Amino acid sequence: MAASPSTSAPAPRSGRTITVNVVFVCSGNICRSPIAEKMLAAEVEAVGLSDRVRVTSAGTGHWHIGAPMDPRAAEVLSGRGFDITHSARQVDAEILAADLLVALDSGHLRSLQCSVPDPKRVRLLRSFDPDAAEGAEVPDPYYGGPDGFDEVYEMIVAALPGLVEYVKRHA
Repeated sequence: MAASPSTSAPAPRSGRTITVNVVFVCSGNICRSPIAEKMLAAEVEAVGLSDRVRVTSAGTGHWHIGAPMDPRAAEVLSGRGFDITHSARQVDAEILAADLLVALDSGHLRSLQCSVPDPKRVRLLRSFDPDAAEGAEVPDPYYGGPDGFDEVYEMIVAALPGLVEYVKRHA
């Protein structure tokens, strides 16, 4: 189960440098990717790697730049003790330079793979879930009700152990 501290992506402690930069990418950076960001940041903190791993998120679109996360996403996270501080941003050159770009669906995967010199740095989030089918996506809950956000949360929970192991191997 996901850890749930009150902060996300703390600054590295002095003397340590970030060795792994992980970025979650969805469409508008207000629903899926910030949920995944906050959840992985909590896990990274729980395993003592927050001084070496940076976790952020971005969207492929510009529609919500500067906006907080969707209130339904915030409710899913805050109800479980996660930090909900967020300001949406769009994918840019800094984001594309990340060590690992985690796409939430196949459209984001293709877009990111075409935008980086090494497409192996781009993975679907659910590829870290051993029980998910190949190519499984995290569906966009934006146009649905609150249940869709709970489903997204559960899909991320299922992928986190594999993603944390990946991060541990590369940190």
